[in-house]
Amino acid sequence: MIGKWIDCRVRPGAREAFAAGQRRWSAISDQPGLVGQTGGWEPGADRALLLALWSDEPAYARFMRERHDRAAAHADQRSSCTGIEVATGPVVLTMPGAAPSLPAALARATVLRAADCRLRAGRAGHFLDVQRELWAPGMAAADGMLGGTVTRLSPGRHLVTTLWTTPAAHRDYTTHHLPALLARAGVPTDVRTLTGHLLPLEPSWRIGAGT
Repeated sequence: MIGKWIDCRVRPGAREAFAAGQRRWSAISDQPGLVGQTGGWEPGADRALLLALWSDEPAYARFMRERHDRAAAHADQRSSCTGIEVATGPVVLTMPGAAPSLPAALARATVLRAADCRLRAGRAGHFLDVQRELWAPGMAAADGMLGGTVTRLSPGRHLVTTLWTTPAAHRDYTTHHLPALLARAGVPTDVRTLTGHLLPLEPSWRIGAGT
């Protein structure tokens, strides 16, 4: 699976224009290999963040080659942005949750938690071991965690994303589960910097395969 993280800096006063363009991306819902896409506004900022998942590299490459530019022209969002940063990479871990599949998790989630982790040299293997053995089962035990992914955006950068039913469910996790997990994880040993995002998801931006 391929993960794609899209960071859009939106011009002041252009949020509605950007959102209208984002809704036009629903035209790609029939694209072979699309697992799904979701996103929302960074609270308190003119910044939109989006997560897309593709079944594999050939499917993503085909989309980029045959359809992306036409879809982007139809969305017509460039004039509403001061910058767009895109990072892609392989999904190296999928995390179980209450949803039976990632497409189902994307369809049901109202909140996305993302942790953009820049790792210390030589710590990627241990970081993934901790994600697999501690964080994945620990978060799966929390009510309302639907599923998640870890995407390697570069050798030293991993994006951890989890999908949640409601903001209240995520708050309950941070109160009752997170402190014990943090105490065991030893995050600073592996992670040089961590940028966190908690996004209320925009329902009209959600793109599900075949919808």
